[in-house]
Amino acid sequence: MPIDPDVAIGAELDELTFAWTPSDVLLYHLALGAGARPADPRELRYTYERDLRVLPTFATVAANLRIYEPPAVSFPGIEVDLAKVVHGTQAVTVHRPIPVEGKAVARTRIVDVLDKGTAAVIVNETSVVSTDGAPLWTARSSIFARGEGGFGGSRGSSARVEPPEREPDAVIDTPTLPQQALIYRLCGDRNPLHIDPEFARSAGFEAPILHGLCTYGMVAKAVTDAMLDADVTRVGSFSARFAGIVLPGETLRTRVWRTDEGLALTTTAVERDAPVLADALLTSR
Repeated sequence: MPIDPDVAIGAELDELTFAWTPSDVLLYHLALGAGARPADPRELRYTYERDLRVLPTFATVAANLRIYEPPAVSFPGIEVDLAKVVHGTQAVTVHRPIPVEGKAVARTRIVDVLDKGTAAVIVNETSVVSTDGAPLWTARSSIFARGEGGFGGSRGSSARVEPPEREPDAVIDTPTLPQQALIYRLCGDRNPLHIDPEFARSAGFEAPILHGLCTYGMVAKAVTDAMLDADVTRVGSFSARFAGIVLPGETLRTRVWRTDEGLALTTTAVERDAPVLADALLTSR
């Protein structure tokens, strides 16, 4: 049986100790498209080590920077074909600004396994602390495994973030590069879905698609730049549901609303007028 929720739920994965350098941070920012305006002082905060600051979504790649093989969806009670898997949701909460260089310990557990009938949703939570025990960030993500439902588990509930019924406070267009996925994969996600046309077709896509976490990071940067004066230290958390794919070279259009909870946003792919991110909320300190 590919999924056994009784074994999976609550299982703790191997503790991971990892480190990162300013060069890793610079690579991540460049993989998100930072530096398109190389003389802009705000862009230099992402691309020049003199006043380097770390976009909080770096938390999604920090532990995987030295991974050079495609990921395997193999956890206690879970064995799933990688071609069946797409990212479902992602949330990062930073407990303090991420340092430009550091060493940390990550502890991950499987929070839930949901049965959506035709698919399963696997929810993980990772807590990261510095080597002296100080909390750095908490990340929560889910993956959507097509064809793996029907095992009789709970369907769970969805956390909705409904934008106000009015015009957005800002509309931000962010171009992606045709080679965006080729750059981003150097941050540790070597899933062939994002580079291999044959593998992409076997997974049900006409062509390789952009990493969901690349889109997630690009949107976080765009909103931080437009709404928080490019001050990444003001970001407290960012959560989103992946509502659709992005093809490298497409333009992301993000609509942002100021709310009491934070900055609610939606993102679409302009060329196809297709949803990309939904139920998204960025909070500030």
